[in-house]
Amino acid sequence: MKINWVKKLTSRKLWVSLAGFVAGLIVAFGGNSDTAETVSGCIMSGAAVIAYTIGEGLADSSHGGKKEE
Repeated sequence: MKINWVKKLTSRKLWVSLAGFVAGLIVAFGGNSDTAETVSGCIMSGAAVIAYTIGEGLADSSHGGKKEE
């Protein structure tokens, strides 16, 4: 079974669940909610950049190297 990493890394569900998991760990290990909120926000911001970059790369590669006019 081959894993489609592009699809996984652009999944909003993956990033939301990861942010929630990390925020929960921060609070569980004594961190405050402000720290958990900040870290979750950073994860979601990073996810947006990753998804956009991969999406644009796929769109560019589907053009076959041809420039748009």
